[in-house]
Amino acid sequence: MKPAVLRPQAQRDQLTEVRYHRKKAGSRVAVRLVNATSAALDQIELEPGIGSPSLGMILRIPELRTWRIAKFPLLWCYFERDSHVDVVRLLGERQDIGELLGDAADGA
Repeated sequence: MKPAVLRPQAQRDQLTEVRYHRKKAGSRVAVRLVNATSAALDQIELEPGIGSPSLGMILRIPELRTWRIAKFPLLWCYFERDSHVDVVRLLGERQDIGELLGDAADGA
């Protein structure tokens, strides 16, 4: 098992999504989102290679993996490191992910 370490931007992304869902859909949905994002991180920690490398290949960001959040159109974007999982963003599937991951790729 490798611990997931969220970069500050990934933490801000998660908080923004929780606030958005609470405002638009209520507290129960926001709590479900928190639980779903945590469950996804748990899965990634247990098996870091579980995420898809497809987006990383398309965007030419070596070793980038994504893992979808169950029942939400969101993706954790991360890199597997020797000692941990480097979680760079939590992004919506309809966002311009290539543009948003530009800075994350620089830190890869």
